[in-house]
Amino acid sequence: MVTVRPAGKVDGKEVREFTISDGELSVSVFEYGATVHSVVFRGVDCVAGYDDLAGFLGGGSYQGATVGRYANRIGGASFELGEERFDVDKNDGENSLHGGFCGFSFKVMKGERTGDSSVRFSCFSPDGEGGFPGNVDFSVTFTVRESALSVKYEAASDRDTVMNFTNHTYFTLGAASCLGTELMIAADGYTPTGAGLIPTGEIADVSGTPFDFRVPKEIGRDIGSDHPQVRGVGGFDHNFVLRGAPREFKRAAEAFCPETGIGLRCSTDMPGVQLYTANMLDEPRGKGGAPLSKYRAFCLETQFFPDTPNKAGFPSCVVKAGERFESVTEFEFFAR
Repeated sequence: MVTVRPAGKVDGKEVREFTISDGELSVSVFEYGATVHSVVFRGVDCVAGYDDLAGFLGGGSYQGATVGRYANRIGGASFELGEERFDVDKNDGENSLHGGFCGFSFKVMKGERTGDSSVRFSCFSPDGEGGFPGNVDFSVTFTVRESALSVKYEAASDRDTVMNFTNHTYFTLGAASCLGTELMIAADGYTPTGAGLIPTGEIADVSGTPFDFRVPKEIGRDIGSDHPQVRGVGGFDHNFVLRGAPREFKRAAEAFCPETGIGLRCSTDMPGVQLYTANMLDEPRGKGGAPLSKYRAFCLETQFFPDTPNKAGFPSCVVKAGERFESVTEFEFFAR
């Protein structure tokens, strides 16, 4: 079932909230940034965020947002494609983050029902927006089936370009902190970062490091480690290299919160997933008036690797003119 209600205005444009329900799961998404407002499983809201649209407009942590044109970071806010160099928005020091100042998370998209339990949100990004090449038609479709949320990204460009889309929902699984949540990530390697959280280009083995989540462990177990990659960011904010072929649909991660008995399985056809443990989160007012503070939640951002346009050894994120890009990530909730 899909219901719609007015949520407010952004720059004079009406914004609606779509709620998609089926079985034990109900997901609410704003047209603004195709932003996830709530994910309610068995009566428990499993994500952080804000009480209303105004909170999302004023927040600075991409809570629940659909992110593009390029999710995560591009080093030096520039890249070469073919024989051309493209300079994109510098909105993270000297780097570009989540598509720059006019990323998809800031757009009012058009929402439309596409079935009894699915809604598509679409927008247009003109050639040169944020410095990126190509006129891009983009859509993301949220589908709820019983206990699973499917997120399907689709895009096409009239010029060769780079594309990387993700969703930036902060999962809580009903707990006040993510530290006690048990997490498994199906990755034998991760991409270490240097200055500005830009990958060095190396793929490092997780064995014997805090990045070994191959067997479930509490997120908080190694979050205070002296490992320089952990210490440098105060937790985890790293891309994990998933097992399997880069565009093969596979299990990426599984999380379980012993406090609430709620779990989450994440599957994707992307080559990587960014684990972010809200190390920098510091906002005074989230849902219910409670602060959004450090380690409040965790993100599982399925993606091409950060700075892929500048790293020839990473799986390619280039989409040729006239080609259609498609990707699916699924979040399945369960209880024990």
